[in-house]
Order: sequence, then C-alpha cells, then structure tokens
Amino acid sequence: MILSDADILRRLEDGDLVVDPLDDPELQIQPASVDLRLGREFLEFQRTNISCIHPDAEHEVDEYVTETVVDDGDDFILHPGDFVLGTTHERVEIPADLIAHVEGRSSLGRLAVVVHATAGLCDPGYRGQITLELSNLGTAPVALTPGMRISQLTFTELKTEAERPYGSDRGSKYQDQAGPQASRIQSDDEFGGDQLERED
Repeated sequence: MILSDADILRRLEDGDLVVDPLDDPELQIQPASVDLRLGREFLEFQRTNISCIHPDAEHEVDEYVTETVVDDGDDFILHPGDFVLGTTHERVEIPADLIAHVEGRSSLGRLAVVVHATAGLCDPGYRGQITLELSNLGTAPVALTPGMRISQLTFTELKTEAERPYGSDRGSKYQDQAGPQASRIQSDDEFGGDQLERED
C-alpha cells in the first residue's frame, strides 16, 4: 500500500517516520509524497587521466571527487552532460515497515534534470540525508538553488516489517550519512571488502 498524505501525516505525528526539518508541511506534503529540498553540498567528479575507476582498486572513488559548498543566495549550475552528487536538505528516518522511493519532480524533469541514476530506494531502517545523483540531459545549463524542492519521496508499506532492516546490524555503509557521499563499492564483499569494516 502506498501512503497517502493523511497516512504520511499520521506517521510523522506518531514519530516512527521522520523528515527533518519539515519547515512547510502545507507545501511539502503532496497527495501521496513528501517534497525534499536541495542541500548546499555537491561532489563533482574530476577529469582524470586514469583509464577507469574500478570497484576493487586500492584508490577509493572519493579521491576523484571535489566538494563544492554553495554560498547562501548562490546557485549551482548543472551543465549539459554533467553528473554530480548532491544531497537533500532534510534528514529522513524510515521505519522497518516502509520503503521510500526517491523520485524526481516533474517540473525539473521538464528541464531535463534527473535526480537519480539508479539509487531510487531508501530501505526500511535507513537514517540520514539522501544522496542525489543529479544529471542534466538537456542542451542548456540549469541553475539549481539550495532550498528548492528537488525531489519527492513516496512510501510503500510492507506486508510485514523487515527482519533485518538497513543499519549497523548488517554493516550498512551509508547509514547516518550527512551530505553527499561518494560510492563505497570497494567495500562490497565481491570486491574484497571486510564485513567488519563495511558500512553497507
């Protein structure tokens, strides 16, 4: 079952679902979703001379990104063909009986801006800000203003609670993230990651 605005409000009031800060519920809570705003931090991929970024390389992916923090009143310009990591302003906490889906807003989609490449799911038990995979598929630069509504979350109720929700008990590598996070794929088991040191 997908949660309606009434369901979302009830879960927020009960405190088992958290979207913080939710400064304007009248604006941000839609008929079946919650609009999330854009944060100020971005990770931009550097142009490098390496042949490729390989998941099992000894160098971590975040060695190839630079952080940009947008000043108050300024914009981040997303150029055609660019791919950057952004973040939501809000921090979320998803209870063990819900899945949250990260979706783009249609108004930005009509400007050719997409908010995720593949990471459109927040697992039951996830806590933290949401990293956005921002791309400009169009032919003109688009200004992104921190604080603008950038994405929306829809919530699906599970038939039963997850027995092993996302979190420290399963070594989840992005739990409690703040700001955009580069890929930590090198810590996955198939690339030799140590289960005790992993965070996903």
